[in-house]
Amino acid sequence: MLDFPNAKINLGLQLIEKRPDGFHNLESCFYPVQWCDALEIVPAPENKFEMSGLPVPGNPDTNLCLKAYNLLQQKHNLPPIYMHLHKVIPMGAGLGGGSSDAAFAIKLLNKLFDLNLTVEEQQNYARQLGSDCAFFIENKPVIAIEKGDVFTETDLSLSGYSCVIVYPGIHITTAEAYSNVTPEKPSCNIETILKQDITLWKDLLVNDFERSLFPKYPELQALKENLYEAGAVYASMTGSGSAVYGIFKGDEPANLVFPQHYLIWKGLL
Repeated sequence: MLDFPNAKINLGLQLIEKRPDGFHNLESCFYPVQWCDALEIVPAPENKFEMSGLPVPGNPDTNLCLKAYNLLQQKHNLPPIYMHLHKVIPMGAGLGGGSSDAAFAIKLLNKLFDLNLTVEEQQNYARQLGSDCAFFIENKPVIAIEKGDVFTETDLSLSGYSCVIVYPGIHITTAEAYSNVTPEKPSCNIETILKQDITLWKDLLVNDFERSLFPKYPELQALKENLYEAGAVYASMTGSGSAVYGIFKGDEPANLVFPQHYLIWKGLL
C-alpha cells in the first residue's frame, strides 16, 4: 500500500506563552501543500524499514514511521511489515515532513490491517509522536492552538493562488528555534487576521520566529524580500524551520531564480 505524505505551511505563528510542561502554547493556521514524500507499507515475513531520497540524520530505528508502527503494534498486535520511506520534503525546514510521514503511517496501517480506527483515535495516536502529527490525519486547513495539536475548523480557502516554497539548505532544529523566542499574548489573533483581505496580511500576519532567526540567518530575510519583489501577496517563514514561502495570485512568476543548491517547490494551493 502506497501513499504520499505531504507538507504544510504555517499562515502566521504566534507564541503565546510557555507551558508548565516546557512546551509553548501557540496559534497558527496549518495549510496543506502538495510537496510530498512517498511511503509504502506491505505485509512481510519480518519487519524491515528502508529509506531513500534525501538523507535523514540520526538512527533509522528512531524514525517516526517506525515509532508509529510500534505504537499501533503494541495495541493491535500487528503482523510484520516492510516499510519504505522516500524522502523529498527537506528536514529542518518547518514543513512538517516527519510529522506527516508518521501520520500517514498510522493511516496506512489502519487501512492495511482493517483496524477501523476513527479519525479521533488516529489523531490521539499521532499526538503521542509529535505536536503537529495529528494535523495530517485529516489534512485540511485548521486553526491550531495549544501545542499545535488542538484544532478548530476554518473556512479559509486559497483556491486560485499558487505558492513557491524555498528551502536554502539551512537546518534549524526545533530546540534552536525556540531557544531565543519570548512568548507574548498578541493584540489580534490569527483567525481574525485571516478573515481580512489577503493583501493586508503582509502587515498583520507574523511568524514570531522571524524576529530571532532573521538576524542570525539574514539569507532568510533576503528570501522573503525577494518573494515580495517578485509579486507575492504574502510571504513568510513557515513553522520554526528555514523554508520561506510566497503566495501569488494565479500562477507563480517565471522569473524567480535561486542558487542551485536551494530546494524549490511550486504549485497551486
